[in-house]
Amino acid sequence: MPIPVRRWIRRMRGGAQCHLVEAAGDRFYVLKARNNPQHRRILVNEWLASEFLRYLRVPAPEAAILDITPELLAAEPGLAIQLGKSTVPVEPGWHFGSRFPGDPATTAVFNFLPDQLLAGVANRRDFLGAFVFDKWTSNADARQSIFFRAHVQSGSEDEPPGSRPGYVARMIDHGFIFEGPNWTLGSAPLQGLYHRRSVYAQVSGWRDWEPWIEWVRSFPEQVADSALAGIPADWLPGGDYEALTALLTQLMERRKRIADLIEDTHRAVNGLFPNWR
Repeated sequence: MPIPVRRWIRRMRGGAQCHLVEAAGDRFYVLKARNNPQHRRILVNEWLASEFLRYLRVPAPEAAILDITPELLAAEPGLAIQLGKSTVPVEPGWHFGSRFPGDPATTAVFNFLPDQLLAGVANRRDFLGAFVFDKWTSNADARQSIFFRAHVQSGSEDEPPGSRPGYVARMIDHGFIFEGPNWTLGSAPLQGLYHRRSVYAQVSGWRDWEPWIEWVRSFPEQVADSALAGIPADWLPGGDYEALTALLTQLMERRKRIADLIEDTHRAVNGLFPNWR
């Protein structure tokens, strides 16, 4: 069921002109509006990505469908989209929401960490899972992530198992999988790369891409069908439903090419994987 939005907090950066909002249940979300400047199909891509990443066990914010009422829009004029010199309200109805990790008043979230801190991110290996996902789904955008501090599991010869504060990453912004609103599947080697190349230094061979390569190769069509069934009808007007089902058929066929797509990038981008021999 859609979650009612109760309060607008602030506008977020980025081409989709997202908004940080508070919703029912004292939860906070980054809202991507149906009438965002990039395209309505961006919401569909976000929804499918959230379901696919969950199956692949790549950490990403929980997705939700958020409900904006006319009454809220009247009370919160900040819920608007800038189109050139004009400002238009977010449309009433159902929109995509990406869960914010905590209360924005008390939780510091970062879009960037320097390499020294990035090396200590507890789930840094998940950038490899995101890479596999991005190649499979033809993510035309650079890999985006956020970081925040949480209690993470520790344990080594010098440190007994337990919980300690540390940075964790969550993968965000998947509106440009399937080449964004084009709904095509390309294979450009530079697609989907994270701008801090140090995350790829951990790759020394094909074993480092597992288990994600195998999970993509065996990805169940039922997961895609279930995700498709959860998309609101007004996100898929006209012939979009038929276009999307055709695209998902192509995506399932593309599963068997995932290793080739990774190898193509390895060969094309010099020095991306400095320790892959």
